Amino acid sequence: TFRKTVQAAGLNPYMLEIANIREQCSWIHKGIKEATEKAIILGRSAIAKVQLNAPLTSQTSPVVKRALVIGGGIAGIQTALDIADAGFEVDIVEKKPTIGGKMSQLDKTFPTLDCAACILTPKMVDAGANDKIHLYTYCEVDKVSGFVGNFSVTIKQKPRYVDPVKCTGCGACTEKCPSKKTPNEFNMGLDNRPAIYIPFAQAVPKLAVIDRDACIHFKTGKCGLCVRTCGAGAINYDQKEEFITKEYGAIVVATGYNQIKPVKFDEYLYSQSKDVVTSLEFERIMNAAGPTKGQLVCPSDGRHPKKIVFVQCVGSRGDSCRDKSYCSKICCMYTAKHAMLVKDHHPDIDVTVFYIDVREFYRRAVEQYGVHYIKGMVGKVEQGQGCLKVQASDLLNNEQIHMDADMVVLASAIEPDESARSLATMLTASMDTNDFFTEAHAKLRPVESPTAGIFLSGVCQGPKDIPETVAQASAAAAKVIGLLAKDSLLCNACVAHSDETLCNGCSQCANVCAYGAITYEERLVMDKGVRETRRVAVVNEAICQGCGACTVTCPSGAMDLKGFANNQIMAEGDAICK
Repeated sequence: TFRKTVQAAGLNPYMLEIANIREQCSWIHKGIKEATEKAIILGRSAIAKVQLNAPLTSQTSPVVKRALVIGGGIAGIQTALDIADAGFEVDIVEKKPTIGGKMSQLDKTFPTLDCAACILTPKMVDAGANDKIHLYTYCEVDKVSGFVGNFSVTIKQKPRYVDPVKCTGCGACTEKCPSKKTPNEFNMGLDNRPAIYIPFAQAVPKLAVIDRDACIHFKTGKCGLCVRTCGAGAINYDQKEEFITKEYGAIVVATGYNQIKPVKFDEYLYSQSKDVVTSLEFERIMNAAGPTKGQLVCPSDGRHPKKIVFVQCVGSRGDSCRDKSYCSKICCMYTAKHAMLVKDHHPDIDVTVFYIDVREFYRRAVEQYGVHYIKGMVGKVEQGQGCLKVQASDLLNNEQIHMDADMVVLASAIEPDESARSLATMLTASMDTNDFFTEAHAKLRPVESPTAGIFLSGVCQGPKDIPETVAQASAAAAKVIGLLAKDSLLCNACVAHSDETLCNGCSQCANVCAYGAITYEERLVMDKGVRETRRVAVVNEAICQGCGACTVTCPSGAMDLKGFANNQIMAEGDAICK
């Protein structure tokens, strides 16, 4: 406000210096004498600094009218659709062969119990058919450089060994493939898939991909049955990795989550009994397109279960080294959903849920479906004679419970995707101790990363359900649209700069820069009449946020901050001490 007023009067806005008498004197001091003395000191300090101020000019940088969305789940799809609707080009990079993410594996969604595929598939098709959206599936981000408005991203295209232009997605090759012993990732390993496969029926793009590690041709040099089967001639065993470099004005991170495998929780018998499953595995069992075609059976022997026990908060809200300290947020709701679906399809099955704390949605499961909710923790699950022996505590009744169960379903914690940490390093984005991306401000800038031009969408920023994810995705898209709508960006004028005659090229400033604004170049420097080539620090003013971390780190005093130079700060200190 004050700088704009100074500029309107025809002065350089950076020649302004403020002595804040109101907040720092009149509002906090009761005595007039001491407040007046402090006001005089503050005024003297401001005068000392303004005498050394120099006119500064903000630089501008052009904006590339294209966005990158990293991750093709519901968050990434919604973000891309909103950006494309505003008329901007957007690319989705997804490391799996198809977009859809975790939501594509769900059967129903809470609280309405709507079909997940019925909601998601139209959005997947819209993303695949939109002229403004370009899908890079089976790809990964390999390198990121640049700054807000001008990012340069290298995308690694992994070989499918199938020509995406020729492949029609008919599935003939998948039926003829003789190698069918690879665990099916989409069905959580509960059944097997062939070496050449299409992840699921509604995949977008619907293209086959060859698993090199499972393919007989790559192992022995023989077979080639898929080549002979494919009428379109799409199989190409010689396909190689490709690297694509593109320019973007903004990047949205939507890398999603994974559910932890509770192998460290031996007390639940997960790694020993097939009838102890995670909630996502149970989701696939209940799904009509799943490994059992929607038939609820025990994975160990295919029998119809009579009693199912659900265990909440497995790996969440714990203090031990194997636990996550945070609440996974969605477990209460989807467990209630599972319990209601079981009772709706199979009223004869007895369902019990053990919980620590629970959200309100569970009342519907209790009152309308007769699900038993017990406040307490399951201490141990043992293999019995044709059943599982569950030992638990009932905290409300202060008693121990021993019950038999045919299946035990674990609501295990969720965690960020394993690619999040390396991606954050490439983007110079901030993360918390749990590897979730952190926002610039929890209340005022909830979808922005502290690094300008990087935005957050979905569970990569923290646990959340589908409605909250979609809302955040649209919020991130709105921020991106606001950025891409500008032809150029006005850079911060109070940025760091390097004195080439003092810089010794030690790299300490670059190591502490949280924004990746400092690089090093070999430059011809004239120092004391001698011309020589030196390795010196160079500050990218479009990235620098003027935090000053480099100035206090520099051992040679070469780094300084425009508008807050060392001599200006010292002059303020001297004025205060007079």
